[in-house]
Amino acid sequence: MSIDYKKELEKASKTMILVHEPDTLIKMIVRMLVQKVKVSHANILLHNHIADSYIMKVSRGPLGLKVPEGFTRMDNDNALIRIFSEEKATLFSSDNTIVYPKAKKILDILVKNENSDLLRGALYQMEIFDAVACVPCYFQHDLLGILLLGSKKDGTEFEADEMQFFVALASDVGMAIRNAKLFKDLTDELDKRKALFKNITKALAAAIDAKDNYTGGHTDRVREVSQKVSDKLSQKYPDLIDDAFSEDLEIASVLHDIGKIGIPESILNKQGPLSPEEWNTMKEHTVIGEKILESIQELENCVKGVKYHHERYDGTGYPEGLKGAQIPLIAAIIAVADSYDAMVSDRPYRKGLPQEKAMDEIEKLAGKQFHPDVAVAMVELYREGKL
Repeated sequence: MSIDYKKELEKASKTMILVHEPDTLIKMIVRMLVQKVKVSHANILLHNHIADSYIMKVSRGPLGLKVPEGFTRMDNDNALIRIFSEEKATLFSSDNTIVYPKAKKILDILVKNENSDLLRGALYQMEIFDAVACVPCYFQHDLLGILLLGSKKDGTEFEADEMQFFVALASDVGMAIRNAKLFKDLTDELDKRKALFKNITKALAAAIDAKDNYTGGHTDRVREVSQKVSDKLSQKYPDLIDDAFSEDLEIASVLHDIGKIGIPESILNKQGPLSPEEWNTMKEHTVIGEKILESIQELENCVKGVKYHHERYDGTGYPEGLKGAQIPLIAAIIAVADSYDAMVSDRPYRKGLPQEKAMDEIEKLAGKQFHPDVAVAMVELYREGKL
């Protein structure tokens, strides 16, 4: 029976964003490859920051091919590491992977030089692990790990759609490993130092910005505007807006788009309007964000800002169609700051609005899209020259 690789990728991606333990995550991925794709064995070499080397973290397959965890360690000058860390594999394949039979044929016709020696060394390492294919996992341009795949159980060669699946999966794995590590650090240190906690949330926000090409710096701007609006509103709501609320708002505004980690990059970075189906997928980022954060008890109030920042005062928003006072104030503040930044920011398919026109829109939509008091505070800040 043929595999629907697109469906499997979506399923794996949605599962990965909910796994906050790096070791659990990579074990899950390797098990899925062995069971679903029917490879004889699979291994993952993972970068160890402290040792600055790559360690065999997970191995699955017949006992004879199973390598003990931590038994294998490769330094940065290892040929297999270098060919991916220096992105030299692109010289031999368009998708930056190495498939042994194809690479061996290329090596046989190459003129002997530095690159051919590098490929020869990488193929030798693959022979040691009886690997037929190698796929790198990156976060941006940093090599986080390498997926090594044995031969298919049916004896056939890997097809193009299978390699595309491995490359797309590796990309998501790289992002998920990176974020799983950040989440692990976050939960371990949350009770120790609030400063560290805030730095990690900013790192998570940077990960979101890195995935969405068109919103660089968006989260930081939303955080800044949200805090200014909150300070302005504290005069009207002194019982609601205290130090604890301000701390929760800062964290929620930084993490308001954390759920976009689970949205395909093809949708996030589309140069033009989204189709109805794509828009429905995009709207899932609010509940994905809730699921990612809900297990962290200390973020209970922050989660409300993440989940409900696309609700509208007139009840036509999402995900639950909350109306008026049903919308938490923390979410109402983020909503106006988020919309403001979206309006004034340039996109490939449109020019950002001047501040004055954006304020006209916010004023016009007060009581419709935006909480009226929050909208008034925003407009007042602009008129006072504080935005």
